[in-house]
Amino acid sequence: MRRECVRASGRSLVIAVCVVGVCWSICGEAAGGAEDRESKVTASNRPMRSMRTLVLTVGQTEGDLCGSDDKAIQAGVDYLHRLGGGTLRILPGVYELRNAIYLRPRITLSGSGEQTILRKSAGMVTKLVRDSDWYEYGVEVDDPAGFAPGTGIMLRSSTGPGQWQYDVLQATITAIEGKVLFLDRMTQKNFWTQNDATAATLFPILTAEGVDDVRIENLVLDGDRDHNENINGNFAGAVFIQSCHRWRFTNVVARNYNGDGFSFQVCDDVHFDGCQSLNNADLGFHPGSGSQRPVFRRCTARGNSQGIFFCWGVSDGLVGDCSLAENSRYGISIGHRDTDNLVRNCTIERNGEVGILFRAEVGQFRCGHRNRIEGCTIRDNGTQKPGIGIDIQGATHDITVRDTRLESTTAGDQRIGIRIGEKTERVLLQGNTYEGCPIAVEDLRSSRRRPQ
Repeated sequence: MRRECVRASGRSLVIAVCVVGVCWSICGEAAGGAEDRESKVTASNRPMRSMRTLVLTVGQTEGDLCGSDDKAIQAGVDYLHRLGGGTLRILPGVYELRNAIYLRPRITLSGSGEQTILRKSAGMVTKLVRDSDWYEYGVEVDDPAGFAPGTGIMLRSSTGPGQWQYDVLQATITAIEGKVLFLDRMTQKNFWTQNDATAATLFPILTAEGVDDVRIENLVLDGDRDHNENINGNFAGAVFIQSCHRWRFTNVVARNYNGDGFSFQVCDDVHFDGCQSLNNADLGFHPGSGSQRPVFRRCTARGNSQGIFFCWGVSDGLVGDCSLAENSRYGISIGHRDTDNLVRNCTIERNGEVGILFRAEVGQFRCGHRNRIEGCTIRDNGTQKPGIGIDIQGATHDITVRDTRLESTTAGDQRIGIRIGEKTERVLLQGNTYEGCPIAVEDLRSSRRRPQ
């Protein structure tokens, strides 16, 4: 089957040739365009060794693949993966997802900005009524209503009192027989009724494990927070990736997820540019354990519990020109072995408790040392409690705060500009200004030890 479409626009002629549902576009411009590019390729007898990747489109009424759910998008990702990578363009529309989109290496997922919305479907949860051991392909549940083949599923079994203390399996339902849900992978853990094991249609909107070199751009990810259970960010988020390197997010909005907005665990060189994390139940951006060199430029985190949460061992990161505002607890939280990070030219304001928190960890080795804050505006933090602009706790050392404005403009919500804990060492305060804070710097160390 062959279809040719010819469209003239101004001085350009666009010819789209479609063969078996796959389209290539050839643009001929009066000023040269494709001819110039062709001449660069054929000007010498050099071998053509540069690969050109395919561009596919997904749309609800048009495109190479048509559909309005996760299956159409996943089909495009998997097709490009077979070809070694490429770009999947998602045309405008609201796409209702009943399963996560599993990304593959060297894929670019590109939307149409605010007009392309990937929205998680309403969640269902039910108890397991039969113990499942770690080597099974199915679970028996109390109520299978709302589950269907192809639906994403999360099994959870409590291992302790904390919300992160669970055994968790993320899988896909392949079949349903009575009250038995069959899975695409073995259970891998014990999901026992005595540990309150449940099955739920919980999943990230975008996810991957062990996948490198991915780009995500110009998309809105909506978690439908009011109709889904909360899930800890160590297991899911609007974006949840693990052991993935060299990802780039540009102009991506993660909003209304009942958990984290962006969560990445043990991932190096993950960059965000112009991204937003809005009104998520937990952490806005969660650079997770062991992640090296994360970069956040021109990003916004608003209405989450915390704006950016540096987890364990996150080092050499950059937070630049970002807005971290109106989060219910902290703008930025830095702690367990989070070292050598730079926060520069950011506005951190109207957060519930603290603008930037350096967490108190167990012992000096586990603290977040050698971090710098430069050129920031930190104002009006403390909308829920008497606030602190920067709170340096525990045995943290070698913290620099330079050329930063700390101010309170709302009846002293930000009661303290900078608080230095009694065990803290080597804090450099240089060129900062304080306005309206009842206490500019509160030093809890002895009178012999003042900021240098």
